[in-house]
Amino acid sequence: MKGELIDDYVTVRDQTDGNRLYGKGNYGYPRRGGGVDLDLLEANLLVEIGKLEVFDGDRKLSFEELFMLSSSMIEDFDILYITYRDIRLGRGLVVKQETGNYDLSVFGAGKRQTNSRPAYMLRAVSERSVLDASESLEGTKETNEKRKNLLYGVVDEEGDVTYYKLHVKDPAGKVFPTDIRGNAEGVLISDRVFVFDQDQCNFLREYGFFGKMINGAYQLSLAESCYLIGKGRLTVRDMDAKEYDYDELFDYSSAQQDEFDNRLKVYTDLRERGLVVKAGFKYGTHFRVYQDNPDDCHARFLVHAVPYEITKLWPDISRTVRLSGGVKKEILFAMVKGNSIQYLEFEWYKPGLVPGK
Repeated sequence: MKGELIDDYVTVRDQTDGNRLYGKGNYGYPRRGGGVDLDLLEANLLVEIGKLEVFDGDRKLSFEELFMLSSSMIEDFDILYITYRDIRLGRGLVVKQETGNYDLSVFGAGKRQTNSRPAYMLRAVSERSVLDASESLEGTKETNEKRKNLLYGVVDEEGDVTYYKLHVKDPAGKVFPTDIRGNAEGVLISDRVFVFDQDQCNFLREYGFFGKMINGAYQLSLAESCYLIGKGRLTVRDMDAKEYDYDELFDYSSAQQDEFDNRLKVYTDLRERGLVVKAGFKYGTHFRVYQDNPDDCHARFLVHAVPYEITKLWPDISRTVRLSGGVKKEILFAMVKGNSIQYLEFEWYKPGLVPGK
């Protein structure tokens, strides 16, 4: 079939060819009076697979010529086309070009543009691009409100595409501080607090699984210690018997740990949600988070506290997501803006041939 290049689209005027493209192939947009208009992604793919000839006036364009022309007209066309091609040919899904905040709309398996709406809004990016986390969060909320999901298609230097599905999460647990009486006294040594009295250690455990027993002493992190002081359940002194109130321990902790303010805000928010929060260093994150007694369940979440305005390189995101998937946990970026905290999950995802997926 033949098409004519007009500005930034290709017109197929033959009514029979147009019906075949749109009705059976889900390509193009119907023209009044018959035929279809194809966007440049569709036209390039159809030329590549030998189903379309595109003419610029009387001259037939090769795939190379059409691809080069498209690249001069559309920014990052190569990234966009690689992603489009992967979804359309490699995964068998109907996909359409978008404008504005999104690059592509993707339909679920078995769905067609004539009888359904897109399941995903997709942004196609290079692995060398920078992710604006706040933009991703707002985009996720916007697509969720429209009952769609936000996908990122990240193209590496070999042309392989990795997909990430984003979710706004509302983590919750079952462990809230009990009403038992008691408090503990701890000694501040370096960047942690030690409690030596065994009855007080038992109290901290019963109160909400705070701290960890190490060689006969109970060890608390600086975030745990600030939280417990704020609850009136812990007194902290240094080795010279100087007592620290909440503000003094916060200032001390801020000098010991980078971005302690954000870490403590996230720690406090997670605790108030009924979650048990432990150190996440061995997983490359700030916290590992349990929904119940840590002795009876595995950590559900890995949580990293970040400023709302943070930007990240995609290789950093990839490493973090792959690690969390390897240990069967959900990675959440806790995005802190003032006293507001929102949780954004990056899920490694493979759009496939399963209906609705």
